[in-house]
Amino acid sequence: MNSDTERPALDADAIRSAVVRPRGSWRSFDVVAETGSTNADLLARARSGTDINGAVLAAEHQTAGRGRNGRQWTTPPRSQIAVSVGIDTTGVPSTAWGLLPLATGVAVVDAISAVTGVEAKLKWPNDVLVDTGKLAGILAEVASPAPTVVIGTGLNVSVMPDDVPDSVATSLAMLTDAPVDRSALLTEFLTRLADRVESWRAAGGADDRLLDDYRQCSGTLGTAVRVLLPGDRQLLGDAVDIDESGRLLIDSEGERITVAAGDVTHLRPA
Repeated sequence: MNSDTERPALDADAIRSAVVRPRGSWRSFDVVAETGSTNADLLARARSGTDINGAVLAAEHQTAGRGRNGRQWTTPPRSQIAVSVGIDTTGVPSTAWGLLPLATGVAVVDAISAVTGVEAKLKWPNDVLVDTGKLAGILAEVASPAPTVVIGTGLNVSVMPDDVPDSVATSLAMLTDAPVDRSALLTEFLTRLADRVESWRAAGGADDRLLDDYRQCSGTLGTAVRVLLPGDRQLLGDAVDIDESGRLLIDSEGERITVAAGDVTHLRPA
């Protein structure tokens, strides 16, 4: 699967018409044929003085897609949804910014279910899984100098096993029989993410609907986990909940321990 017919380009005009609103979360939508990283591009715009609040940037091909802890990956052109958004955090305390990747994950899961019927789960803090296969990853970074968070999402649509050898990745093409319209899926995701962001902003952080929906989508809560921390330290325990800052609560040897995403190198089943 490698032709333009089998992997058609995103319909930028249709997506822009559907998601960009004068007073909505998304004020612009652009697609580039190729770039290193859409997150890096938005962060660079912010450093140059450009207002990236509400900006949405998608790429047909990322050559240096980035995950947490500097991990990189690449996939064939037009085989993913690779998109980053700039979210204005004005008026929301920084302690609540960690909820944005979780809200993004819920929007990904809901959009996938609505468009394809595939039921995915969230691995705290930033992965979307089906069984043990990684379907999507989410990366949040703070832009400077403005108080803006850039959220990047890479969702495997038509990636095939030969495209990512020796990987735990999966894709919608591996999970479904019918082709997936990337434009429809991206439109659905951005629409659902805008709703989540608007609720987050209105609540000044955590809203009950987000926390409840995240718990329903989580594949981590209720399981035994091994948390790898910097310095080759590890924590074993049961993942029991998330708090109003998006941190994971773990019961370990009779003690409840709170773990933030920035403190974790890896989280794995115990």
